[in-house]
Amino acid sequence: MTRLAGRALRVTILVGESDTWHHRPLSSEIVHRAHEAGLAGASVFRGIEGFGASSLIHTSRLLSLSEDLPVAILIVDTEERVRAFLPELDELVTEGLVILDDCEVVRYASRETTG
Repeated sequence: MTRLAGRALRVTILVGESDTWHHRPLSSEIVHRAHEAGLAGASVFRGIEGFGASSLIHTSRLLSLSEDLPVAILIVDTEERVRAFLPELDELVTEGLVILDDCEVVRYASRETTG
């Protein structure tokens, strides 16, 4: 298990739900590559409304259902490991936003399986 405590770097990737990489959802491709790279963790969150560089508002409201809702992918690890992963994101994210934030990991734990 990856150990993570104290200072860390969070990368947030904001893309559209319909964005793909070789016919696969882009968010899934990013999560799988982060996992293969051994990063501490990644999560995908589906937004209910938003707009970006296109200035087009995407919403989940019933009267204006969008097929391209905003998606946020969050990855947290040490600065060194996150920065080493950035070239992957440069290849994958052709439209969207990539943000880096300093953060502090207070707790990082998993459920231990007993057998």
